[in-house]
Amino acid sequence: MNRRTRITALTAALLITAGAAGSAAASGGDPASARPGEREAAALTGTAELYRPAGDDITFSFDAHLAAKDNMDPQAATGTFRFSHYKNGQGGYAVAKVDCLTTGGKVAVVTGVVTETDVDGFRNKRVGISVHDDGKRDRLGYSWITEEVYEELPPCMSAAPFEKVKAGTGDFKVLPWHMDYPTE
Repeated sequence: MNRRTRITALTAALLITAGAAGSAAASGGDPASARPGEREAAALTGTAELYRPAGDDITFSFDAHLAAKDNMDPQAATGTFRFSHYKNGQGGYAVAKVDCLTTGGKVAVVTGVVTETDVDGFRNKRVGISVHDDGKRDRLGYSWITEEVYEELPPCMSAAPFEKVKAGTGDFKVLPWHMDYPTE
């Protein structure tokens, strides 16, 4: 095969691949959807470290999804989220099972019950986190802002996203929820 033919074949293959990827992104296709090409109802994914001038190592990670079939039931959301806070070799972590997810524009609120932790105060408690995915410097908030984990935090409740993530670490992705409104 001559050089021109190889270049043309390679270019065509790249264009086909890019076109397929672009079509999937434009249609909102997601592997977690029940039907091919069907967009999830809402999602929150990604990881970031919080900025703290004292050098605390604080990380939040999310993998939360609301399937298209559950569009009108944010408490049917699935997935997990994880957070940790360490400083000078002390601290802890927690993993929560998602029990509610709502999103609006680039803001998400997720709650979950802590299923794994080395901090007794979080064990089996519902916690809530909010995220603002601004594309430049994401923000985050959490329900235990007062350092108290509440006994009966309702699903999908958290503080506003008041914390800044450390520059260069925020890769949160919020898929906006499109609620179906009654027509009558």
